[in-house]
Amino acid sequence: MNEKMESRILPEESIYGADLPEMERILHVLESRVEALREKYRDNDSDPVEHCLGRIKSEQSIREKCRLRGLPETKASALQELHDAIGLRVVCAFLNDVYMMRDYILGFDDIELIQEKDYIKRAKPNGYRSLHLIVRVEGRYLAEIQLRTISMDTWAALEHHMKYKKQVSGNTELLVEELKRCADELASTDLSMQTLRDMIRAEQPL
Repeated sequence: MNEKMESRILPEESIYGADLPEMERILHVLESRVEALREKYRDNDSDPVEHCLGRIKSEQSIREKCRLRGLPETKASALQELHDAIGLRVVCAFLNDVYMMRDYILGFDDIELIQEKDYIKRAKPNGYRSLHLIVRVEGRYLAEIQLRTISMDTWAALEHHMKYKKQVSGNTELLVEELKRCADELASTDLSMQTLRDMIRAEQPL
């Protein structure tokens, strides 16, 4: 191969193409709205959010997901067939805050609910709990928003850590049962903590 031919070889084009800056802007819009609500509640010392994490799915991850789904590695696949190129995870302190945040997010005129999966009311068989929203923002970009409590987030992180440790061996069935038991206990704790907060608030003067 001569030098002229080599000079024509360009780096692999981003699967998001020219849409990447707009995707980053949309993510910033979502993060800013969550922060605006937090600021409102901070005035009353009752911030409903423990933390909020946003991301644009990496080039490698989105291409791998296309391959797993049997989709061509194109912008159309990334932005239309897949729903989580833009992702936001909001971790709330209490159960009621999760649903309050859901209503707040869906209350904006430029956000359209495409799909909702409530894994809090109907947990996955392994015990996973979270509220997942697929939304279309500004009539164009799809985003996945995950809403969960601190307990749910902690469990999911630990489950992911153990699931992908290749060296884990032994009684897998027992491990699955124990993870499910822990998830159920944490869910019970969430309910108890919500009840306690409601009792405390009921005692406070208006």
